[in-house]
Amino acid sequence: MKLGKNVVAVKETQDEARGSVHDEDAWKQISDMLSKSIGGDAFQRWFGAASWGGTLNGQGTVIVPGEIHQVWIETNYLPELLLAAGQAHEGLHKITIVVTEASPVNGSASEVLEPMLRKELPGDLLDKRATAAGLNPSFTFDNFVVGGNSQFAHAACEAVAAKRGVGYNPLFIHGGCGLGKTHLMHAIGREILRRRPDCRVIYLTCEKFTNEFIEAIRKGEIEKFRRRYRSSDVLLIDDVQFLAGKERSQEEFFHTFNTLLDGRNQVVLTSDRPACEIKSIEPRLISRFECGLAVELQPPQIETRIAILRKKTAEWKVSVEESVLLFLAEKIRSNVRRLEGALVRVATFASLAGESVSVQKVEHLLRDFIQEEASRQVTIDGIQRAVAETFDLRLADMISRRRPASIAFPRQIAMYLSRSLTHNSLVEIGENFGGRDHGTVIHACKKVAAELEMQPGLRERIERIEQQLRR
Repeated sequence: MKLGKNVVAVKETQDEARGSVHDEDAWKQISDMLSKSIGGDAFQRWFGAASWGGTLNGQGTVIVPGEIHQVWIETNYLPELLLAAGQAHEGLHKITIVVTEASPVNGSASEVLEPMLRKELPGDLLDKRATAAGLNPSFTFDNFVVGGNSQFAHAACEAVAAKRGVGYNPLFIHGGCGLGKTHLMHAIGREILRRRPDCRVIYLTCEKFTNEFIEAIRKGEIEKFRRRYRSSDVLLIDDVQFLAGKERSQEEFFHTFNTLLDGRNQVVLTSDRPACEIKSIEPRLISRFECGLAVELQPPQIETRIAILRKKTAEWKVSVEESVLLFLAEKIRSNVRRLEGALVRVATFASLAGESVSVQKVEHLLRDFIQEEASRQVTIDGIQRAVAETFDLRLADMISRRRPASIAFPRQIAMYLSRSLTHNSLVEIGENFGGRDHGTVIHACKKVAAELEMQPGLRERIERIEQQLRR
C-alpha cells in the first residue's frame, strides 16, 4: 500500500472488494443509524460512497473517495459517526477517515490504519486539517520568536505537542493581551496534527463555546453539542476568563473538562490572568485549571522585540532600516501585536511612498502609538510613591515588615495596582515589596478586590490614584 499526498491507496483484490460478512453487516448498521441522526440527504451526499475499513486496537477506519469528504466528515459528523460505530463494534473509541485513489473498497484495518498512525501529514493537507480544526496555519512553533519572557511557556507547549509532558494536563497559559498565547496554542494543535494525523483537534474561543452551548439548548441539541467536544482528543480553549459569571456554561464546561481529563485527552487553556485571579468562576473549576501546569507569558525584552521585527521584515520581504527597527523596539513595549501593527504601518508607508523612511518620519507616523504606549508605562516604583503620598506614609513603608493596618492595607493596595497596571509577574511584584512571596501578592489582590465591593469610597480613591499614575 502506498500513502501519497493525503491519499491511501487500498490494495484491490477480489476478497478485499467483497469484505467480510461481519464488516458488511457492521457498515449497514452504522449507515442506518447515521442516516437517522444526520438525515438521509446529508448521509447520501457524504457517506453514500464510503465504506468500512475494519478495526484495529479499538480504532476504526472509514474509507471515502475524496479529500473534501474527509474534511467535511471530520468537521461536522465525526461524533455521530463514532457513536454509531461504537454501537456496531463494542470497544471502539476512535474513528479515522482516510481517502482512497480507487473506488471505495473494504481494506483491512492494519493496511489502512497503521500507515496513517505512522506517517506525518504533508504540508498542504496539514493546512486543510488545521483550518478545519479552527487553527490558523500561520501560527507555528517555527515562526514564534522565543525570548526570556516566553522560553518556559514555549518549551512546555512543545512538550505537550510532542506528548512528552505527561503531567501537563491541563496546560494553562496566561499573560496580557498580544503576547503570543493564541499563537502558541495554535502551534500546539498544528504540531499534534502533523505528528498524529488520527487525532481529533478542536480549537475555539470561550465565547464561541458559550454561544454554541446556548444555541444547543435553544434547539434541543445538547447531546450533539456534548458529543462534539467530549469526543475530542485535544481541546484548545482560548480566553477562558470569559466563563466568569456564566453559571450554566461553567457547569457544562466543568463536565466536559472532567470527561476529557478522565479519558487522558489533552486540554489547553489560555487566560489574560492566572486562574486564581479570575473572578466569578466556581472554585472547583479554578482548582482544575491549576491541577496541571501553568505558564506565564510576559512582555518581551528589547532584544526579543528587535528579533521579532527582523523576523517579520524577512517574512514580509520588506526593507526597513535597522535604526527604524531599533526605534520601534524602544518605543513599543507593551505587547507583540502592537509592535507588529506599528511595523505594518511603517512598511506600508515605505512601500506606497517608494522611499526609505527616516526615524523622524516614523515618529510622526506613529505618534498615536507612541502616545498610547507612553501612557501605559506605569511602574511599581511609581505606584508605591503614589500610594504612599495618598495615605501619608513613607516610601520605606511599602517594603518594610511592619504590619499595622494603617500600613499593611495601603501596601496591599499598591500590590493590587501593581498587578492590574503593570506586566510584572507575581514573583517580581513580591520582590519589589520587600522580598515577599507570590502568595502574599495573591492574598493582597483578593483582599483589596473584596474591600472594593463593600467600600464605594475606596473604589473612588483607587481610581484617583490610577488617574494620577496614567498622567
